[in-house]
Amino acid sequence: MEIIKTKIEGLLIVKPQVFHDDRGYFFESFNLDKFKDFGLVSEFVQDNESKSQKNVLRGLHFQKPPFAQGKLVRVIKGSVLDVAVDLRTKSPTFGQWESVLLSEENKSMYWIPAGFAHGFLTLENDTIFSYKCTNVYNKESEGSILWNDSDLIIDWNVENPILSGKDMESPEFKDFVSPF
Repeated sequence: MEIIKTKIEGLLIVKPQVFHDDRGYFFESFNLDKFKDFGLVSEFVQDNESKSQKNVLRGLHFQKPPFAQGKLVRVIKGSVLDVAVDLRTKSPTFGQWESVLLSEENKSMYWIPAGFAHGFLTLENDTIFSYKCTNVYNKESEGSILWNDSDLIIDWNVENPILSGKDMESPEFKDFVSPF
């Protein structure tokens, strides 16, 4: 397993060792001891999965304390552009974002600690997205930021994504008061 640091502290790309043969492939998508060796999360309490068509954009979402969540995200089928925005007020990268391509081919994962907003854009039909969470979902603690916020200027490389009503009406970053 290879851990790649990004320009934002704590946000990591995880590349598993994949073993291929004529039957297919095998890899560990999670190993607690290896993650502890890298100083990552010690416990996940909820797994989530979604299936989406091409150009579906989900995000930018987060959970406020005390239900803040770290997430280990990956793609089982298809591909996504995955984006994380630093919401930690004491971070030198507060308000900055990082993106990574996650796909069934590269099998990369993205570790997104608590204190980040998260979103993804599906690049193929029938994309299956999976993530492990360090805390349970709590409706009263959910928050979001507008996906195309003019201050964040995230390059989604799509003009008219398919959005939920909630994601179309998320607040702008300039109006956001961070709980992190």
